[in-house]
Amino acid sequence: MLLEVISAKYDGMYRIDLSFNDGYQAIVDLENILLNERRSVFQPLRNQEYFKRFSVKLNTVCWDNEADFAPEFLYEIAKNSRNLDAGAST
Repeated sequence: MLLEVISAKYDGMYRIDLSFNDGYQAIVDLENILLNERRSVFQPLRNQEYFKRFSVKLNTVCWDNEADFAPEFLYEIAKNSRNLDAGAST
């Protein structure tokens, strides 16, 4: 199955609440990725006001400056984050 983001909602700071076409839903925190990203297309996303003005297009989260993240990348971040959270509570 081709993975797609079907909805996205801003959740504060650099977090986005994502729903995927396989039914998986999670909050993805992109702060560390954006602060360490050197490619110029991602630099405007460091501004939180700009960051929160995303939309869902082409099956993923996009910004007006043509920045986007592959849905598979976002899914992997969500899964890894959830696993880390589960490990911290044990």
